[in-house]
Amino acid sequence: MMKKKSISASKASLVFFLCQMISALDVPLDLSQPPTITQQSPKDYIVDPRENIVIQCEAKGKPPPSFSWTRNGTHFDIDKDEQVTMKPNSGTLVINIMNGGKAEAYEGVYQCTARNERGAAISNNIVIRPSRSPLWTKEKLEPNQVREGDSLVLHCRPPVGLPPPIIFWMDNAFQRLPQSERVSQGLNGDLYFSNVQPEDTREDYICYARFNHTQTIQQKQPISVKVFSMDSLNDTIAANLSDTDIYGAKPVTERPPILLTPTGTTSNKVELRGNVLLLECIAAGLPTPVIRWIKEGGELPANRTFFENFKKTLKIIDVSEADSGNYKCIARNILGSTHHVISVTVKAAPYWITAPRNLVLSPGEDGTLICRANGNPKPSISWLANGVPIAIAPEDPSRKVDGDTIIFSAVQERSSAVYQCNASNEYGYLLANAFVNVLAEPPRILTPANKLYQVILDSPALIDCAYFGSPKPEIEWFKGVKGSILRGNEYVFHDNGTLEIPAAQKDSTGTYTCVARNELGKIQNEVQLEVKDPTMIIKQPEYKVIQRYGHVSFECIIKHDSTLIPTVIWLKDNDELPDDERFLVGKDNLTIMNVTDKDDGTYTCIVNTTLDSVSASAVLTVVARPNPPFDLELTGQLERSIELSWIPGDENNSPITSFVIEYEDGLHEPGVWHYQTEVPGSQTTVQLKLSPYVNYSFRVIAVNEIGRSQPSEPSEQYLTKSANPDENPSNVQGIGSEPDNLVITWESLKGFQSNGPGLQYKVSWRQKDVDDEWTSVVVANVSKYIVSGTPTFVPYEIKVQALNDLGYAPEPSEVIGHSGEDLPMVAPGNVQVHVINSTLAKVHWDPVPLKSVRGHLQGYKVYYWKVQSLSRRSKRHIEKKILTFRGNKTFGMLPGLEPYSSYKLNVRVVNGKGEGPASPDKVFKTPEGVPSSPSFLKITNPTLDSLTLEWGSPTHPNGVLISYILKFQPINNTHELGPLVEIRIPANESSLILKNLNYSTRYKFYFNAQTSVGSGSQITEEAVTIMDEAMASRQVDIATQGWFIGLMCAVALLILILLIVCFIRRNKGGKYPVKEKEDAHADPEIQPMKEDDGTFGEYSDAEDHKPLKKGSRTPSDRTVKKEDSDDSLVDYGEGVNGQFNEDGSFIGQYSGKKEKEPAEGNESSEAPSPVNAMNSFV
Repeated sequence: MMKKKSISASKASLVFFLCQMISALDVPLDLSQPPTITQQSPKDYIVDPRENIVIQCEAKGKPPPSFSWTRNGTHFDIDKDEQVTMKPNSGTLVINIMNGGKAEAYEGVYQCTARNERGAAISNNIVIRPSRSPLWTKEKLEPNQVREGDSLVLHCRPPVGLPPPIIFWMDNAFQRLPQSERVSQGLNGDLYFSNVQPEDTREDYICYARFNHTQTIQQKQPISVKVFSMDSLNDTIAANLSDTDIYGAKPVTERPPILLTPTGTTSNKVELRGNVLLLECIAAGLPTPVIRWIKEGGELPANRTFFENFKKTLKIIDVSEADSGNYKCIARNILGSTHHVISVTVKAAPYWITAPRNLVLSPGEDGTLICRANGNPKPSISWLANGVPIAIAPEDPSRKVDGDTIIFSAVQERSSAVYQCNASNEYGYLLANAFVNVLAEPPRILTPANKLYQVILDSPALIDCAYFGSPKPEIEWFKGVKGSILRGNEYVFHDNGTLEIPAAQKDSTGTYTCVARNELGKIQNEVQLEVKDPTMIIKQPEYKVIQRYGHVSFECIIKHDSTLIPTVIWLKDNDELPDDERFLVGKDNLTIMNVTDKDDGTYTCIVNTTLDSVSASAVLTVVARPNPPFDLELTGQLERSIELSWIPGDENNSPITSFVIEYEDGLHEPGVWHYQTEVPGSQTTVQLKLSPYVNYSFRVIAVNEIGRSQPSEPSEQYLTKSANPDENPSNVQGIGSEPDNLVITWESLKGFQSNGPGLQYKVSWRQKDVDDEWTSVVVANVSKYIVSGTPTFVPYEIKVQALNDLGYAPEPSEVIGHSGEDLPMVAPGNVQVHVINSTLAKVHWDPVPLKSVRGHLQGYKVYYWKVQSLSRRSKRHIEKKILTFRGNKTFGMLPGLEPYSSYKLNVRVVNGKGEGPASPDKVFKTPEGVPSSPSFLKITNPTLDSLTLEWGSPTHPNGVLISYILKFQPINNTHELGPLVEIRIPANESSLILKNLNYSTRYKFYFNAQTSVGSGSQITEEAVTIMDEAMASRQVDIATQGWFIGLMCAVALLILILLIVCFIRRNKGGKYPVKEKEDAHADPEIQPMKEDDGTFGEYSDAEDHKPLKKGSRTPSDRTVKKEDSDDSLVDYGEGVNGQFNEDGSFIGQYSGKKEKEPAEGNESSEAPSPVNAMNSFV
C-alpha cells in the first residue's frame, strides 16, 4: 500500500538541453542577422467587437527590422486610418474600437512583414473575425402533449454565433434540469426523452446559449410538456387529441429501442488528425435502452477513449489516421436492440516532418534548407524568398531549389536572406521562416565563466558550453585547467556543446574546461561541477488502519547532503492538507488527531531540495462500526413465516461479517427487542419463522470486526393471525406446602407463545393408582393452583394445558407430584457402634418404615458428643456434633474422635418437613492413643558437667502415661552429632539433673511421653555446659604473655628498619631533585615496602576506635576479672550472650537457628590460639 517516487532536477535539465539542441540556431544580437518572427496572433483570430483589436507581430534582427502589413492581399497603409496605430519598435497593430471604430469594418486577412538589409520574414495569414451572439428569433411554441412512455425531443435551435455557443437546459429558477439515461442533451443541444414519465410534466423547459467571447447568455422561450396517461385523460387534453390518439391509445406498454439520432442505419463522419472525435447515439424505448459502442474489425483505443452522456457519446481524443473505420452503437433493452454504423474518416491538415531551420554559413560554405510536411491529402510545398515566391525572386547563383529542399553552394555574404516554406492542402497550411545568414565570426562562448553546476550522485550531469561562430566551431572538453581531453564512453558530447556525464560520481567533482575553435580563432571557458549526495527517505510512511476518532502518525525520516537545505511537505490525495488543526506536521512526521472518515486517503511526504525531490506515500484506511442497514422490506407474508430483506449500510472499510435480526412484539411487549436470528454478512434476505398472534416489527444490526452498528429503523409491523396454542406450560410441579394440600405450579407462557387472545390454563390432577377420574379446573393466566384437603404425602398425577379463545394446546404430558409432608413418626432402631480405633467409630441403625417417614426421605442425622475424658475424670459441656448421611443409608463413620474418652450418640430420620424423633442415646468409649508432646522442656542451672531439665505433662495424654523417654547427644564444632544416650523416666517425675557431662559442650535433647499404646511426639532443645575457670583465665591473659610481647617488639623493630631505608633512599643523589622523583617512583626495592606497610593498616588511627568484632572473646581492656567469670556465661564462647529468663532458666535459642551459627564466631571450648588472639586485637 506504499509507493515511492523520485524526481531529479538534473533529468529535467537533460530534457531542456536536448530540446535546445533541435531548436533554431540563435545568433547573438550584436551580429548582423535577418529578421525572425518571435510572436504573432493566431491564424483564426476571433475578437470581441466591444474591445480594441490587437494584432500581434514581433520580430528580432540586426539591424532591427521594420514592419509593414497587408490586408486581404494588398498593402495596408496604417497612416491613412486614424483608428489604427502600430506600437513603437514593434509590428503589433492596435485598432481602436472603443473610440468609435467598428469591428466589422476590420474583418479580413492580415499578414505582417518584418524586413532589414539581410532579408524579410512574414507572419501567417491572420483572419480577423468579430464574435457574434445574436438573439433568438421570436417564435410561438405550442405545448407538447405526450402519452406516458412515448419518446420526445425538445429542439433548441440556437442562433448561429461566432464561435458556436455552449448549450444547456435550465428551469425558471435557473436550476439545471436533471439528466439521466432516460433524459439527456444531444451534441446539437436538443433535449431527448427516451420515454416520458408523469414527473416530466412542467412548463419551464428553457434552452440557454452561452457565448463565451462576449460573456453573454441568450435564452429560448420556455417549452411546456404535459404527460398524460389514458387513465387520467381529462376533457381539456382530450379536446386537443385526435380520435386516433384517443381511441387508439393503449395502456403504457414496453417497446423495443429505436434511434432518435442519428437516423437511418449508417452515416459518415470526417474528423481532422489531432482533434477530438465525438460520436453520438440516442435511442427511444421502454424500458430505457442501454447504449454500447464497438469498432468493427478493431478495438477502441484504450487510453484515448471516453464515454460521456451516460454512454450515449463516444469520445476519442487526439485521433489519427489509424482511428478511421466503422463505429457501431447498439441500443438494447429487454424487448430487443437496434444499431447504427458511423463510418469515420480521419483527414489531416499539414503537419511537419522536418521544418526548415536557420542556417549560419561562412563565406564559401555549403548548406541546405529542408521543408518536409505530411497531411491527408498530401500537402503541396512552395518556397518564398523574403516573402516573394521564389520563382520571381532575385536570382542567387548559390541556391538551387529541388522540391522540398533548397541547396546552397559556395555562399557569399549577399546570399543572406529569409526563406519561407508553405505546406498546404484543403484543410489548412503551414508557414515557416528560416534564414540563411552568411557571416565570418571567430568563436565565442556564451556560457558565463566559472558557472557552478550542482548535480546529485548517479544522476546525469549536463555542463553547458553555449557557443557561436562561423564557420561552426569545434568543441573540446578538458577536466581541470591543464587536464587531458575528455574521451570515452563515460561522456556524451552534444552538438550544442553540452557535455553530459550520464551518472556523475563523487570524483566527477571539479573544474571543466570547454574549448571552441574554428579557422578564425579559439576561445575557452571554465565551469565548476559539484556532486551532492542524494536525498533519501530512510523511514517511509507505512500503511495504517485506524479506528474512527483514534490518533495516527506517519513517519518521514530523511537523509540529505549537508550542503542542501531540504523542505518537507505533506499532501493528501495529491492535494494540500486540509486546513484543520487536527493535522499536526512535525519535523519528521505527520500526526492526525481524532481521525474521521474524510481523512481516509493517500498521504504523501515530499522532500525537495534545489537539486532533487523524493517522495513516499502511504494509505490511511479509517475503519469504524458499520452504518446501520436501511430500506427494510417484508415480502412473502405467510401465517408462520415471512421474508425480510434490507440494504447494508456503509461497511466503513471493515467488511460486514454478519447481520443480527431482532424483533419487537408490539402487542405483548412493546419497546422490548428480542434476538431472532443471525445470518452471514453476504446475505441480505432471510426467511423468518413467526408465531401466531404477534405484532411483529423487525430491525437489523450489522456486525464487523470493529463492532455492531446502530440498529436499523424498524420495519413495518406485521400482525400474524391467531391460532390454538402450540405448546403447554413447562416446569410443571406438584409439591405440598402443608400436610393437607397440593400446590401445583408451572411456568406461564410468554405473550408471543399464547398464539391468541384469552390465554388460560386447564389444571388437572388425580391421586396416583387410586382415582380413575381427573379433577380439572380452568384458571386465568396465573402460574399456581392449590388443591386443599389432600392426604399427607401421597402421589398425584398432574397436567396443565394451555388454551385461548381459539382452542386448546396439544394434550400435555403428565407429571407426578406429592401432597404436603409431615414430620417423621418413628426413630431409627437397633443403633450399634463399632469403635475402629481411638479416633474413628462406625455406627449402624435399622431403617425406619417408609410410611412412617411421611415425606421424601432425605437421609439420617447422627448426633454425637463427648461426655468426658477417661484420663482426667472431669466433665465439661461440649456442643453436639452432627453428621448427615443422605438417602437410605443405614451406617456411617464418625471421624475425629478423641482417644480414651466417653461418647454418646443418637440417630434421627429426616424428610422435607424436618427431623423425626431421636433414637435412645448410645454410649461408647474410645481406647487409649499415643500422647501429645510434653507441654514444655526447660534446661537450667548449667555447670561444668551437669544440666537440669524441667518439663510439663502432655496437654492431651490420650491415655494413662507410663513413662517419659529422654534422648540426648553431643554436637561438635562441625555440627556433627555424637552418640545418642536414652533415659527412661517415671511418669510422675517433672525434672531431672543430668550429670557427668563434658564441660563447654553443646548437647541436643529429645523428650517425649509414652502410654501403653506407644510414644507420642517429641520436643527438642539444645544447651551448653560451662567452661573450666583455668582455661578461661589462660585465654584472657594471652596479651600479657612473654612470647606475645616479643612478637610485638619484633614487628616494631622491622617497621623502624623500613623507615630508615626509605629515608636513605630519599636522600640518595644530592643535588638532583629530578633523579629523586624518578627513584621514588621507579625503584623496585621501595615498591614492596609500600605493600608491606599496607599489611599493618589495621593498626592505623582510623581503626583504633572501631568496636570489638562480633566473634571476639576478649574484652576491651584485654583482661578477664575472676569475679565476672564466676557469675556469667558471657565470657565463655559464643552464642550464649546472657540469654536467660528472669528466673535464671536457660532459653534454648539454638533450636532452629543452626544456619546462623557460623556468623557467631568460633564455637570451640578451647582457648584461642595466638594468631586468633592477634586477629581479634583491634
